[in-house]
Amino acid sequence: MKQQFPLKNVQQEKRIFRSRVFFAIGIVSFFLILLVVRYAYLQIVHHQEFSEAADKNRIRLQPIAPARGYIYDRNGILLADNYPIFTATLSKADVEDTDDTVKRLTPILSLSEEDIERFHSRIKTAKKTERVTLKLNLTETDIARFSEVKFQFPGVDIETQMTRYYPHGELFAHVIGYVGRINDKELKAIDKESYAGTNLIGKIGVEKSYEDLLHGIPGYESIEADAHGNVLRHLGRKESTRGNDLYLSLDYGLQTIAAEQLAGRRGAIVAIDPRTGEILALVSSPSFNPNLFVTGIGHDDYSALRDNLDQPLYNRAVQGSYPPGSTIKPMEALGGIHYKTVDWSTAIADPGYFHLPGDSHKFRDWKKTGHGSVNMHKSIVISCDTYFYILSYQMGIDKMNDWMRQFGFGAKTGVDLPSESEGLYPSPEWKMRTRKSKWLKGETISVSIGQGAFTATPLQLAMATAITANHGAHVIPHVLRSTKGAKIHPVLNAPTGKINFSGTEEDWIKMRDAMVDVIQSGTGRGIRTPMYQIAGKTGTAQVKSIAQGKRYNEALLNERQLDHGLFVGFAPAENPEIAISIIWENGKHGGSAAQLARPIFDYWLLQKKKNPVLPTNHEVSGGLMTAGIKPGELASSEVSLNTHPNTVKPKPQGHVTTPNQPTTQTQPSAQTTQAEISE
Repeated sequence: MKQQFPLKNVQQEKRIFRSRVFFAIGIVSFFLILLVVRYAYLQIVHHQEFSEAADKNRIRLQPIAPARGYIYDRNGILLADNYPIFTATLSKADVEDTDDTVKRLTPILSLSEEDIERFHSRIKTAKKTERVTLKLNLTETDIARFSEVKFQFPGVDIETQMTRYYPHGELFAHVIGYVGRINDKELKAIDKESYAGTNLIGKIGVEKSYEDLLHGIPGYESIEADAHGNVLRHLGRKESTRGNDLYLSLDYGLQTIAAEQLAGRRGAIVAIDPRTGEILALVSSPSFNPNLFVTGIGHDDYSALRDNLDQPLYNRAVQGSYPPGSTIKPMEALGGIHYKTVDWSTAIADPGYFHLPGDSHKFRDWKKTGHGSVNMHKSIVISCDTYFYILSYQMGIDKMNDWMRQFGFGAKTGVDLPSESEGLYPSPEWKMRTRKSKWLKGETISVSIGQGAFTATPLQLAMATAITANHGAHVIPHVLRSTKGAKIHPVLNAPTGKINFSGTEEDWIKMRDAMVDVIQSGTGRGIRTPMYQIAGKTGTAQVKSIAQGKRYNEALLNERQLDHGLFVGFAPAENPEIAISIIWENGKHGGSAAQLARPIFDYWLLQKKKNPVLPTNHEVSGGLMTAGIKPGELASSEVSLNTHPNTVKPKPQGHVTTPNQPTTQTQPSAQTTQAEISE
């Protein structure tokens, strides 16, 4: 019997088919609508965002580092220049494996461990589009080796970048300072946007103090690049703004003359305009070549400077603290008048020593037999120690401290240079705080002649001398005279207040006359001249302590144990234009230091206007390789500035950190300080 199958329900099958078709169309339509909505969302709502993202794949912003501002002396002589060097850079966007690239480039570019460390530090914080420096100042050999294999290193290029050059080398090293590569600590502190594309930053001196003015404002260039990082076209550019030009109060000729006086010697000279506080010359000897530091000093060169017993990296003028010796006697004597302890007629009988009541210890005068009857004028002229022993005993250390601090001792001067030392004007509070012991009256006696714990910097002595020349009017030493550029900076150029003095104007005049007689007939008579009058004071500071009852014998001492020679002075005496302080380490006595002052006074007052000392066309070696341009060629090109008709200016062109130097303090004990000291 055949099996029977039910007949198909055609209508039902059609309904099922239609429903399936409609369902499929609905699903497709839904996803199609969803796709359209999503596409519209991306194209309309996020159009700008994705358009920029797409552009970033082909359009890049490359920073344009600003050229650093130039630095000139007061006459427009160029002291800090810019010029181009060859530099290897790596594009972060075009190099996937930077570690491997650096490893392969190391033998080709002779990358040092320091170069590699700096690169890795910088690339961590660099933007995706930024080019990071691999090595500054490439040699011809570096460039030749890289050119042969450049195709193996997409994203690595050799560019020219501006760097610093100091045409006068050692002459201005301590005051101008130098720039060096940005280190890790500085990288964390600086504004990354402001230093985009920049490798150098001021390390010491004016370069550091006025970094914000000298650095400038970076610009940016928009370029179109292919997938390999090759530049296809330049789309636009915002130029960088060059840093401010600085015009300093320093005078090239005076700096040269001062440096010549200290040639082959250890010491410092500071010359200041007492009317304004402008520093005219600041020399620390020995010095160093700042060009060595610009692109990274070699290990051997740095070790030679760091380990040099004469400490050429140490700025003695600003950081060196020395016993000021008798150079402070004029200021101290004015304190006696202020407190009415003595007057100009007060006289003592000097037997050649002084001892405290009830104490047999003798504080000896530099002249063993004494000076006989001594009043205040004579005490300055012959530098009688005994007079000041008695004066200090009567005044007491507290009054002395309050008075001498008005001249700037024991505090920073406020000079616009970094790392200034405060020196030390001791007090009972200071001794208890630092040494946990009480002040002794014998220590007051030592301080009275600039010995014991009393120390001052050459800059402090120059400022105190300028205040004395001004009859008590304060000045703040400074090196910046004016600026020119995008940023405005106020410049100090006037005295700031006056010393609280109970005496009269006549007392200042009498002190000036006493200091004039120091030069005419006293301890500084070796530099007297009929051309103009110098007011000055010599000083001698002990380096090696001498026991009670013993004599100072140069023959038994080595060269570094000899006394320091000091001199302070101003001229012309009646209308001062220049004040000077000099420290000659181990110069034996103040008379020797005074000899160094005469050529400086002569140049400033007699020679400068008629026959100024000007730089010659010489080059200072620094191991720098220029991009086809010699520093001397840049320095010789001239452009006239409307603001200064005599300004010489080059045409505009597109670190190792020194260790903290120990303070030079020679502090004999209060018990042995007063051995015979010859002025």
